[in-house]
Amino acid sequence: MLKLPLESVESCHLDSALLNMGDFLGHGLAGSFYVILGLWWYIKIIFMYVCKKQAQTCYHRSEAFFQRAEILEGTICLVMVLTGGTGLLTYSGSTEMTLRKEGQWIQLKRFQHLTIYLFFGLWAVTNILCFTIKSIPISLTKLMLTNAFSAGAFILYTHPHSPQVVDILLHELLCLAIFLAGLVSFIEVLIKENIMLALLRSSFTILHGSWFCQLAFVLYPPTGVLAWDLNDHINSVFFTICFCWHYAFIYVIMGVVYVAVTWFVKWRIRKPYPSEVVLLKNAEREEESEEEM
Repeated sequence: MLKLPLESVESCHLDSALLNMGDFLGHGLAGSFYVILGLWWYIKIIFMYVCKKQAQTCYHRSEAFFQRAEILEGTICLVMVLTGGTGLLTYSGSTEMTLRKEGQWIQLKRFQHLTIYLFFGLWAVTNILCFTIKSIPISLTKLMLTNAFSAGAFILYTHPHSPQVVDILLHELLCLAIFLAGLVSFIEVLIKENIMLALLRSSFTILHGSWFCQLAFVLYPPTGVLAWDLNDHINSVFFTICFCWHYAFIYVIMGVVYVAVTWFVKWRIRKPYPSEVVLLKNAEREEESEEEM
């Protein structure tokens, strides 16, 4: 009877654990979530900053709105996490929740992605609780966000992939983006209310999402036909340049958003609120009565 070497048996077990766990929809959906989250953070940060700079009354009037926005943010993120986790359990073709079957490791990639969703789900729940229960310190949200990014970077760093150089490079750059986002989040735990750190966190989160989508198009194209030679070192050099282009384009988008938010706040401040209109009318009537007298 022919016996396989131990290394070959372990290799077969590992291959069976990684089969059919990569797809365009799963990576594209996760990337879209990160892009939406990063853009939301940026818009919220700029809106608060511009309101505070333009008019103190606008800032105080918006405090309750921003608190409700934080609760809404946590709720939407929790829904996105549940959507992504449900997609992993259903779209991949198996709802069986087990890591070992018949002595073999199975579904390792699925459980890695589920673990990332788990940590971001914990952050989303913490975000809701911190802005609804006053006894919980708000800085706990940044700590949980740091944990989520750190867990994601660690899992993606150990993420099993093919030995092709382009595949390895794409995942390493993805780890770099999420590691930088986690590092900035940790600094925000120590240095509070720093707008530059918040903007950096937003930009790295958007970069993480956009590169996730880039990875999906390169490794799992919708057409099913690879357009790139994953063993070509020249292609890996190009993708390092492409990674920098992603980050540069993100700042172009952030500049456009800043102009749009600034214009909106100024337009809103110039436009009187209903209560202000009533006060103006009463003041005009008083002036007219004084002139008549």
